Amino acid sequence: MPFAEIGPISIHLPQRRETNDQLQAEFPTWDLELIEQKTGIQARYIAADDETAADLAVAASEKLFAEHAVDRESIDFVLLCTQTPDYPLPTTACLIQQRLGLSQRCGALDFNLGCSGFVYGMAMAEGLIQCGAARNILLLTAETYSKYIDADDRSLRTIFGDAAAATLVRASEQRGVSAFQFGTDGSGADTLLVSDGGARTDSCALRPRHRKRWKSRLYMDGPSLLSFTVVAVPNLIEQVLASANLRAEQIDCYLLHQATRKMLEQLQVRLGLDDQKLPIRLEEVGNTVSCTLPILISDLRQEGKIEAGSKNLLIGFGVGWSWAGCLWTETWQPEASPA
Repeated sequence: MPFAEIGPISIHLPQRRETNDQLQAEFPTWDLELIEQKTGIQARYIAADDETAADLAVAASEKLFAEHAVDRESIDFVLLCTQTPDYPLPTTACLIQQRLGLSQRCGALDFNLGCSGFVYGMAMAEGLIQCGAARNILLLTAETYSKYIDADDRSLRTIFGDAAAATLVRASEQRGVSAFQFGTDGSGADTLLVSDGGARTDSCALRPRHRKRWKSRLYMDGPSLLSFTVVAVPNLIEQVLASANLRAEQIDCYLLHQATRKMLEQLQVRLGLDDQKLPIRLEEVGNTVSCTLPILISDLRQEGKIEAGSKNLLIGFGVGWSWAGCLWTETWQPEASPA
């Protein structure tokens, strides 16, 4: 039976780079030094007004095809995770299939899951491969949260960045991902949301948990998200380890969604891990939502910090509330990329 392998990953960032120094010049009253201490973010990339998640995803895909000699004709399925689709309908993944010139025999779908989306995408890819429906899957994560954020929003503008990642998930005789565990608690839906633009407008419509302080369409209740995370993530890790029949010390790296430095440092303390075991890498790109895990994997691979055969945990958590984790064994090597 074939298994899913995390193959090559290519990242695309918008051209516009926004630094804390630029924000400080624009807003002299903002305490950017204190904000940076909490978030760990020094810069982020922002999509242009006429640039969408699909544009970023297409650019990342073209990089993947060029950088890793991936034959676009080999792609059997496109999975796109985004919370900023080009349209309510049609499905953005269908538009991407056409723009990339992929086969019309290719399946394509969107899923809206945010911070846990990469792990969910890997689970779907594993299922498609194991059932024989696909052998080469283009897993795309693309987000343009900046379009939901008001320019004066000190809280959100300093955190979220736009990005896209294209990951080739392919069939392999070696098991790359396993021990998937998931969790959902819809009672936290009002802590991170965009409440307008959908079909729900009646008295049952979601409202922000607390008073909105900013004009942004995006609302975030940071303290509630932090409280949720420091409980849910350690429990999730225990569940993944139990499912994989492994002990914590047998894991080489704990790769967590890169939310903010404050949140990740609290998890480091709770889990008894250091920067080598639980890396924090969001200084230059910010919180890119569903893109943080593939960006992290790509960075660590380039630095030679993910060795062949290493056992790592992939942990996503956030909006929804939704959380997901799995065991990832590194089986791909650059010299083994498709010809």
